[in-house]
Amino acid sequence: MLKSVFSKYLVTFLVVITVSFLILAITICSMLSGHTARAKEETVMGGSAAVASFIKEGYLSSDTSMFTGYVYFNRSMLRGAFALYVANSEDLREVYLCDERGEWLLSSLEEDTTPDVSMPSAILDQVKEGKTYRDYTTFDGMYEEKRLISVHAVTDAEGKFLGAVMLSSMTDSISGLVESMLKTILATCLLVMAAAMLAVYVTSEKISGPLRDMSRAAKEYAAGRFDVRVPVHGSGEIADLATAFNNMASSLENVEEQRRTFLANVSHDLRTPMTTIAGFIDGILDGAIPEESQAYYLELIASEVRRLSRLVSSLLDISRIQAGERKFTMTAFDLCEMARQILISMEQRIDEKKLDIVFQSDRDNMSVYADRDAIYQVLYNLCDNAVKFTTPSGELRLTITARDHKVSLSVWNMGEGIAADDLPYVFDRFYKGDKSRGLDKTGAGLGLYISKTIMDAHKAPIRVKSEAGKWCEFTFTLPEVLE
Repeated sequence: MLKSVFSKYLVTFLVVITVSFLILAITICSMLSGHTARAKEETVMGGSAAVASFIKEGYLSSDTSMFTGYVYFNRSMLRGAFALYVANSEDLREVYLCDERGEWLLSSLEEDTTPDVSMPSAILDQVKEGKTYRDYTTFDGMYEEKRLISVHAVTDAEGKFLGAVMLSSMTDSISGLVESMLKTILATCLLVMAAAMLAVYVTSEKISGPLRDMSRAAKEYAAGRFDVRVPVHGSGEIADLATAFNNMASSLENVEEQRRTFLANVSHDLRTPMTTIAGFIDGILDGAIPEESQAYYLELIASEVRRLSRLVSSLLDISRIQAGERKFTMTAFDLCEMARQILISMEQRIDEKKLDIVFQSDRDNMSVYADRDAIYQVLYNLCDNAVKFTTPSGELRLTITARDHKVSLSVWNMGEGIAADDLPYVFDRFYKGDKSRGLDKTGAGLGLYISKTIMDAHKAPIRVKSEAGKWCEFTFTLPEVLE
């Protein structure tokens, strides 16, 4: 994991940094090269114009009528002026002077050497028209590499063309500057890359470390060991993910515990009636039970069969709910009438325990909008539990109230209640608070889970309140149908 994350981060950072510095280098070098070239061109062009003006002033102030004669008699002074001009400039290399035909007369070189080729006629014609010539050229092979050449005309007082001044400058200073700049940028890029690699290593370690822990924990969960937890360090998205991972593990551990408890309860609930049924049937078949007592034992067998049927029905109900196959048909019905019918159906059990039933309702009839069969199942489960756990001769209270277009139904009973530690889990599937099964010998701990699932499907709340050893109350709320 570390290697994968590190390599991805490293490659990404290096690509981004390299591309960024490459674009920066190209931009800076292009701008700098262009600026330097323009500055050099202005210097060389200005230099050729200045030298041409110097020669013109000298010629006009002399007594010589021939321009070539003036150059001949003042060649030492002019060559010295040319050499001094070149020496005072970092960009200029040579200064040449030619006559009106393009023949060279003088240079700034000590040997007074002049080019072997004369001034090209095309350049000479352009300069005669009063235009300054500027170009990067080898000057018809005069130079081994291209140089910046600037040619400016020398004229007399009437503007007559007398000759031309040519200045040359090397272009290697521009390429040298660009090369130096590229080296600087490359060195900076390498330093930044080294710092980025260090930063990526530290960052990827902080990210991949918890991911490695989560990967190991996930393997433990796959092996059925849900007690493993991932260390949480600091804050942020990775810490939140580790916390969520631990919460998931706690949920899985809780579900696994519920599953084991459920299997134990279901096994007990299946084994007990089946053992009873098998024992009574064997007694009847082998004659151990007298014929006059067989009806009594057959009634016990029928009771155990109904108990098994209820258990299987609950399991099938859970299976349908989890698969999303149970559909709800919403209709309007009288909740008060349904509650009275359920209490009447439990009359025998109520009388056997001598319970005091209190039925309170804001009105005799209150209609709600819901799935009638599903709500009947929920209310029956609540009333069945209330009758089952109410202490003998105790009180069972059923209250129906209407407020703000909502109808609330509460089932309250006197009895052992629910322990505070068990309250958060009473609606969980497979959960059974009476783990000793001393009070509830018939249930499998599925009724309240089914009831909660039904109410959730109706988007209606169901709540529980209890005081251990004294009382317990379940309440659910449905939308009222106003007539």
